[in-house]
Amino acid sequence: MQLYTIGEAAQLLRVSTDTARRWADAGRFPTRRDGTRRMVEGVHLAAFCVELAREPAEGDGEVATSVRNALPGIVTAVTLGEVAAQVEIQAGPHRVVSLLTREAVEELGLAVGVRAIARVKSTSVHIDVD
Repeated sequence: MQLYTIGEAAQLLRVSTDTARRWADAGRFPTRRDGTRRMVEGVHLAAFCVELAREPAEGDGEVATSVRNALPGIVTAVTLGEVAAQVEIQAGPHRVVSLLTREAVEELGLAVGVRAIARVKSTSVHIDVD
């Protein structure tokens, strides 16, 4: 099971650590103590990322962004076939879907809740484990 500190969760959510703490305190995603640190299970963080991406943006509806070719995020779904697989990553407000071999998914250890980076070049997406 993948665990994230509140600071790591904040980075993946693209918010400040204080905002991530407030969301956790408000019960938007569950945390638990690991000694003195508050931890978030990757599966719970992945579900919250999907929920957050579905919320309307604050302000005038326009989101200022400058998306680069590397999209860090968290795996929210993995569908395995006999030979091929589909992996979904929530990268901030962006949902990235990639088709790759089952072997690649297994070698990279891709599963819901794992941090990953979608790298986009032309029309293909390559997944790197962070």
